[in-house]
Amino acid sequence: MLELGGIIVLGILAQWVAWRIKVPAILPLILIGLAVGPLSTIWTADGMKLLEPIWTGKGGVFAGDHLFHFVELAIGIILFEGGMSLKREELEGVGPSIINLITLGSLVTFIGAAVVAHYIMALPWDISFLFSGLIIVTGPTVIGPILRNLPVRRNISSILKWEGILIDPIGALVAVLVYEFIHVMHSPEVNMTNNPVQQILLIAAVGISLGAGAAYLFKFLLKKHLVPHYLLTVFTLAFVVSVFVGSYHIVHDSQLLTIVVFGMVAGNIDLPHKNEIIYFGESLSILLISVLFILLAANINIEDLQLLLDWRVGVLFLLVVFLIRPIGVFLSTRKSSLTTKEKAFISWVGPRGIVAAGIASLFGSKLVVDGVEGAEYITPLVFMIVLGTVILNATTARFVAGMLGILLAKSNGILMIGAHRASRLIAKYLHDNGQRVVLVDSNAGNVEKAQELGLDSFETNIYSDDLRNSTELNDVGIIMAMTGSADVNEYTLDNFSKDFGEQGAYRLSSMNELQNPDQNSDTLFSNQDDYINLSEVARDYPNMNEVEIQSAEKLQDLLAEINKQDKSIPLFIKSKETNGFKVILSDMSQNSAEDGDTLVYMGKEIAQETTPEE
Repeated sequence: MLELGGIIVLGILAQWVAWRIKVPAILPLILIGLAVGPLSTIWTADGMKLLEPIWTGKGGVFAGDHLFHFVELAIGIILFEGGMSLKREELEGVGPSIINLITLGSLVTFIGAAVVAHYIMALPWDISFLFSGLIIVTGPTVIGPILRNLPVRRNISSILKWEGILIDPIGALVAVLVYEFIHVMHSPEVNMTNNPVQQILLIAAVGISLGAGAAYLFKFLLKKHLVPHYLLTVFTLAFVVSVFVGSYHIVHDSQLLTIVVFGMVAGNIDLPHKNEIIYFGESLSILLISVLFILLAANINIEDLQLLLDWRVGVLFLLVVFLIRPIGVFLSTRKSSLTTKEKAFISWVGPRGIVAAGIASLFGSKLVVDGVEGAEYITPLVFMIVLGTVILNATTARFVAGMLGILLAKSNGILMIGAHRASRLIAKYLHDNGQRVVLVDSNAGNVEKAQELGLDSFETNIYSDDLRNSTELNDVGIIMAMTGSADVNEYTLDNFSKDFGEQGAYRLSSMNELQNPDQNSDTLFSNQDDYINLSEVARDYPNMNEVEIQSAEKLQDLLAEINKQDKSIPLFIKSKETNGFKVILSDMSQNSAEDGDTLVYMGKEIAQETTPEE
């Protein structure tokens, strides 16, 4: 009871610590697992682990092979959730560099790491290729926290983020197929009618067909309302487990491939309640990752760690990180517009995550039981790569980015809270004029309409942590809270100004403030424009107009003229020199311009004769 409760408590505590100190959760999770596992044998009186995942007769959590059954199920659920995040449109939009990284880059890692493991560590070729297959992946759950507080150019963060998402299931598939080849080759049942190639083809056939079929069956059940809403999430879990176990019994070792395909197909079809299922999957994955890493790290023995004291292990790590990864990145991006410094930074950031560690522990343990030569190295070597890359990248990413000169000196992106018609109209104008804009809204319809206009937008609740956790907002430095709720607008500025308001955080005036003559420096446009007025102007005169400011001294007169006219709202001052935009504020004293700048306003066009003359 104490061990089971302790695993859950320590796992969530590690997640909380990681959130507080802004590091990937995998780091404290592995360290806690090692501390209560193999390292605890150094100082405990009886030389036993504080946490023994496998029952030894004197204590433990799981009896026999039950730990590995749990690990398989947990990884299956995690891979299902990861598969659902792989969208076709995202694959089409990430560009040639991403495609090359997950194909050519993966091939370079697969071959290069295998050669290094074979010749440096003297491992058999089959174990070397299993090792290299396991370290192909760069986990998005690890890269996200690293990028979250790193203001680099968006093209860099996008490449790293999508590489991590897309390569996870690919790496899992490669590792599964290599393991199946090794397992079948060393199985006593192998004969002329059951050779490794036939077995792998059978696994692939069952995995693809059963996974895709399960996704469409799941869709059918939800479309026909055969599952009540209150059972939706738990039914999803039961269905995933059923598919996983069923695949195992149809063809042994096909279950991981089946689940990955199930998730990928389910994520790309018109599945009812998809967002609820994804949210549940993410929450469950956090719990499983927390428990899994502690269990897997604790299951390592002190003898396994002693294998890592070999100097060759250090050479292997250095070659994987500083030779193979850069070769893969530079080959994959050779025809891209990325600079050499940007390619170097992408080469530097390649931390491994849960899929590598989890599958390594599972496959390594199984092959050790099968008596496969060199299998005892799989788990400690992969954990060494995982822990080493996480520590290296988490502690040095900002320093390296600064040294390479790719940190943004100034974050000019604009985050608009509210994707209603007026926001979309304003955002579209800014987007068409080269300004980076992101819209967020809790209304799925508004978000969908914004995306149809080609605008970056996503659905979220402003009261959640989704904004802080998004790597899409690394280059945001201005917040414009433009919802119809004064409370939401004020909450946005109170809670997100430090994160995204480096260049300014502003909101619409509330109805009460319109009745108060006092001006507020953080309110947008003018002291007579609130959400209702903004919406009416966007409805009646959905036009974006520009007028040249021929004399900076005349700016206040021009603003007053626009404010005096019904159905017109001043929005921005566009710099003639830089083409950048400054937000118009209700406190007129805060607005300034240079001769030749442009005043941008929405609504009814002002009469030509009111334009200042030279």
